[in-house]
Amino acid sequence: MFECREGGVTFAFGKPVSAVDLTDGVYRVTVDGVEHRTPSLVLATGGLSIPKMGATGFSLELARKFGLPVVQTRPALVPFTLGEDEALFRSLSGVSAEVIARAGKAAFREAALFTHRGLSGPAMLQVSSYWEHRTAIHVDFLPDTAGDWLLEEKRTRPKATFRSTLARRLPERLAETLAERLAVEGELGNCRDAGLKAAQERLARWAFEPNGTEGYAKAEVMAGGISTRALSQKTMEASKVPGLFAIGEAVDVTGWLGGYNFQWAWASGRAAGEAV
Repeated sequence: MFECREGGVTFAFGKPVSAVDLTDGVYRVTVDGVEHRTPSLVLATGGLSIPKMGATGFSLELARKFGLPVVQTRPALVPFTLGEDEALFRSLSGVSAEVIARAGKAAFREAALFTHRGLSGPAMLQVSSYWEHRTAIHVDFLPDTAGDWLLEEKRTRPKATFRSTLARRLPERLAETLAERLAVEGELGNCRDAGLKAAQERLARWAFEPNGTEGYAKAEVMAGGISTRALSQKTMEASKVPGLFAIGEAVDVTGWLGGYNFQWAWASGRAAGEAV
């Protein structure tokens, strides 16, 4: 804040922007009825995620106005919702487990969380950035098992049930639900090897078909945005619109969880700031 005051920065928090125009290389921005003129304009108004914090599509509207291409936007790093056919899993709200979640070629080993609406947790948020609507995501519920581990369990603990075997590795409620879905009953010693192999394979690649996500209201970030092809990689200036810059979430750059999106916002902001 001190540096801003020293630099003569004028703040206009909460003031409406009613017009942004470009004439003879000068940008005219009307804020709360007052016109400001500048040779450079930086679009730093973010994306569409978490509208309750004030997020809007203002930067995308301005980009289109000035002819910049915009990649189709969608919520990213966002929880999934499940349909009625998966209602059994919604009953596990609050249960979490470490899994490997996959969408397409992307895979993440982190915690998955069942919610009253569907699937969340870091693993699910990560793969949501790669998920395509009406496709399945696949979950390995037991990433630390290898080989024919269920057959080995059958040999070493023939009196154990399938459910109790899962409960030694997973939260009890989750183990119960998975065992119910797989319909493997009785002691392992009485189960057919083929049935145990099929159950093991499904546990390693359990398919969920989300019917959607919780949208921008719960999305950490927005995927898509102003195309990077229209911007300088060094300064973030629009190649065909001199003096116009775009940074942060307004641009089609989406990072993983863990601060990558903050880093992108800061790094792109600095690049534009030094160019201006």
